[in-house]
Amino acid sequence: MASNKDSFGRTLFVVVGLCLICSVLVSTAAVVLKPIQQENKLLDKQKYILEAASLINPKEGKITKKDILSKYEQYVDARLVDLTTGEFVEGDANLYDQRKASRDTETSSIPENDVASIKRVADKAVVYLVRDDEGKLTSVILPVHGYGLWSTMYAFLALEADLNTVQGLVYYDQGETPGLGGEVENPKWKALWKGKQLFDAQGNLAISVTKNPTVANSVHGVDALSGATLTSNGVQHSLEFWLGKEGFASFIAKARNGGLS
Repeated sequence: MASNKDSFGRTLFVVVGLCLICSVLVSTAAVVLKPIQQENKLLDKQKYILEAASLINPKEGKITKKDILSKYEQYVDARLVDLTTGEFVEGDANLYDQRKASRDTETSSIPENDVASIKRVADKAVVYLVRDDEGKLTSVILPVHGYGLWSTMYAFLALEADLNTVQGLVYYDQGETPGLGGEVENPKWKALWKGKQLFDAQGNLAISVTKNPTVANSVHGVDALSGATLTSNGVQHSLEFWLGKEGFASFIAKARNGGLS
């Protein structure tokens, strides 16, 4: 009597075998591709940093990997900062994962005033010092993030050497509603930030994302996104947190007193 080639056992053997083969292939691909993915992720971050510092302009066409790497290496110095003291600390800032650190209870803490709804703040953060061909400081770039309507929004805030005048605010990772909150990435809205002053003459945080036209047209105001109140509030709260005492306030104070010279 001929054996039954369509038996349950034979079918199960084939299915299990295919699953094992697929698992090996997927695992191998993940291991092989991980360095490439990490490299692309770092390159993407460097591109946004250069954009925030006005060292590249996406409107001018495709920007090559060579251009990004060359400009970043030439002009940008990434440094680790202790947020409590505002002092620079040792470590490779380009490899430091601030998001990962904020999820680790050993390297982060719960903020007392979590106005930006970030839940935990890493003990250390990265700042990017941008210098010109003569070595003169032209920009200080701070990573900021906070919750909007649907997502945590991540951005680079570029300041002039006075650490008060905004050069640019570039959002690079957010999941807000396209056409509404997603307009944080609209070049026209980003352009509104250039030249704005974060602090008033007394050193108090004065920047305001608002629909009040009088305030929005002032040196301390930016027009809120139309139809995206909660996203606009998220931008405001992000700046309030990261420019406050649990964010970069200590670093800014030290930098203004010659800490970057």
